[in-house]
Amino acid sequence: MNNVNPFQVFLKESPEIAGAYNNLLAAIGTAGALDDKTRQLIFIGIKASQGDTAAVTAHVPMARQAGATREEIRDSIVMTLAISGFQGISHCLVPALECFDSMN
Repeated sequence: MNNVNPFQVFLKESPEIAGAYNNLLAAIGTAGALDDKTRQLIFIGIKASQGDTAAVTAHVPMARQAGATREEIRDSIVMTLAISGFQGISHCLVPALECFDSMN
């Protein structure tokens, strides 16, 4: 069960709710004044503050595609130190930078 993608199970078991969730994410991702790079960097910072390595590494390629640099991704994670303590750095910094570097 370790290699099971929780979102895929959610999608299979509750397709209507998963679809509504996807619509919500799409609306959040396009509404307002923030550009895609800024949105991705904020998302990475929020998820890093929660120690959510999987979400951070899933969004690193999206951030890079939107024009984010390695340093911007690093700083988005390092900024969580002031609010959430060392959790974001200890769980997410290395995997995020490795993910970014592997895309070269």
